[in-house]
Amino acid sequence: LDANAAYSLSDLDLFKELDALNLLMIEQPFKKSELLALAKLQSQIKTPICLDESIENRSDAELAISLGSCKIINIKPTRVGGLLETQAIHNLSQAANIGVWCGGMLETGIGRAHGLASASLQNYLYPADISESRRYFDEDIIEPAHTFCRPGVFKISDRPGIGVQVSEKEIGKRVLERLRFG
Repeated sequence: LDANAAYSLSDLDLFKELDALNLLMIEQPFKKSELLALAKLQSQIKTPICLDESIENRSDAELAISLGSCKIINIKPTRVGGLLETQAIHNLSQAANIGVWCGGMLETGIGRAHGLASASLQNYLYPADISESRRYFDEDIIEPAHTFCRPGVFKISDRPGIGVQVSEKEIGKRVLERLRFG
């Protein structure tokens, strides 16, 4: 259940009713800065709270974990600043027994490749929110395109780096102006 920060602690009775539904998680019920209120809510319900927008970097994750604001974290590599920060949040979460999952955003195959790489780490306990390239783009800027090997399943690349190459042909189609220096 993704609440998209639409609630507050005054809705505690509603969250207690939702608790009876045995949901996997309630994602981002309060505004991203309300970590203390989220900790109070988490202490009063059994359904795990998943933080999404509240986690923009490892410091946010450290604070949320130390306050008890969540039991799950949605890590979006493009939002948190890349793979190094993603791995740091993953490791902090794993040490605290906080499960994580990879959220997707409207991103090109480059961003998707980072998501796939991170989603293969050990503490990613929930299905990732990563789609095929063609879901949002007729032509993505990577080769090969991200496609499912079977419904809902990606094969993790064994190629070096992020597992895909930037297509100079596709980038060239989008160039508005070229400048040459030197």
